[in-house]
Amino acid sequence: MKRKNKFDKYFLFSWRKIAITLMIWIAAVFFHNMIYAFVVGVLKINLVDEPFFFIIAVIIIPLYIIAVTVYSLVKKFMRMSSK
Repeated sequence: MKRKNKFDKYFLFSWRKIAITLMIWIAAVFFHNMIYAFVVGVLKINLVDEPFFFIIAVIIIPLYIIAVTVYSLVKKFMRMSSK
């Protein structure tokens, strides 16, 4: 029985993971815009920008997609070279 690497669970490419990641990205953009609109529009605070969801949408999710792609390609080429 082949033992799976722990990284395979999180970093091996699958369409389900990419779909979930894209949904989280859309939600992060939506929440960032809604919180910013609430703070500026309703609370009338002009100096505040909500960075948490912005950082998730702009930095973390694209880095995750790049890492998944690189890990999957390296794993695939390693399997091809071992045969």
